[in-house]
Amino acid sequence: MTVERNKAAIRRLVDEVFNGRNVGAIDEMLAPDFVEHEELPPGLPQGREGVKALTTMLHTAFPDFKATIDDLVAEGDKVTVRMTWRGTHHGDFMGIPPTGRPVAFGVIDILRMHDGRLAEHWGIMDQMALMQQLGVAGGPG
Repeated sequence: MTVERNKAAIRRLVDEVFNGRNVGAIDEMLAPDFVEHEELPPGLPQGREGVKALTTMLHTAFPDFKATIDDLVAEGDKVTVRMTWRGTHHGDFMGIPPTGRPVAFGVIDILRMHDGRLAEHWGIMDQMALMQQLGVAGGPG
């Protein structure tokens, strides 16, 4: 796959799965032996099922969830994407009852592609900013 096709695959994931709420497309976009290197919230399975569970959790907690790609860089079989995730907290999220608060926080993902599918993922999300905006962690300073 070319780097442009790899980048297109990530754009499709963001558009169809995160923003389009088509969690079923994960089976098509992620390899059957997909490896998740990011630590998922407690109780979530690994692999594709973990990605489905996390995505469903986000859509339930933040019904207006939207991911915006800020940067997309690819080289060889790797794609790096920096995004801003936004939503309004209207559902339970990791034991935090709905607050009605809007949130916006950064996410950086590195994905390894294989045969047009996502094979591995490493990611970091700004959990502190999210928790501060939900009012469950102290603010800066």
